[in-house]
Amino acid sequence: MTKFRAAVWLGLLLWLAGCANGAHRLPYDSWRLGFGTPNYMEVWIETADAVDVQDRVFRRAMSGIASTQSPKNLKSDPRGWPERPGAGAGKQVLGADLPRLIYVRWQSLAEPQTYGAYLVIPEATRQAMLKGEKAFCQADAKWITGYRDVLTVGLAPGGIARVWLMGACLSAIDVARVQGTVVREGPDGGQSGGQYALPLEPESKAYIEKFGIPYGSW
Repeated sequence: MTKFRAAVWLGLLLWLAGCANGAHRLPYDSWRLGFGTPNYMEVWIETADAVDVQDRVFRRAMSGIASTQSPKNLKSDPRGWPERPGAGAGKQVLGADLPRLIYVRWQSLAEPQTYGAYLVIPEATRQAMLKGEKAFCQADAKWITGYRDVLTVGLAPGGIARVWLMGACLSAIDVARVQGTVVREGPDGGQSGGQYALPLEPESKAYIEKFGIPYGSW
């Protein structure tokens, strides 16, 4: 067999393997996992692990700072969730099939407290991720065929996690609201001596000291 034919066969085998494990089942290269918080309610994500429908685990699919706005005038209302949440701070989950479960462990810096939550992704949500829809994008005034390929998770004090499915120029779909549990070991699994990852930004600290945390509004 010539080197050229060997290369062709190798490429074909790799393509078939990709089809077998679901890598080419999606109508896009990858889906995105993002995290945000209500204004002033800052969060540090210790880990967000994704499990796809083939039971493959993608550890630390996301970690670090969740997206937060902390306006200096202290007049922004952190209660409730926006009708269309942003995509949040996140990453593409490369090589994953459709998501079955997300586990997130985070430090709620506003309290402070450490929480963990299992976010089960329903079959209806996965089907919606495969469905292309005609959508008008106001930014460039064009019609596109869009897909909801973004899972956005809102994390709030009290251990609340809210999940939406989003896509470019498509409306957000409400997926789930989950009550997380307190991680008894504390931040970093008890390895940091009770010290949280980051101090609050001055604006966030000032808001909480003045108005408190609006528990029960998320």
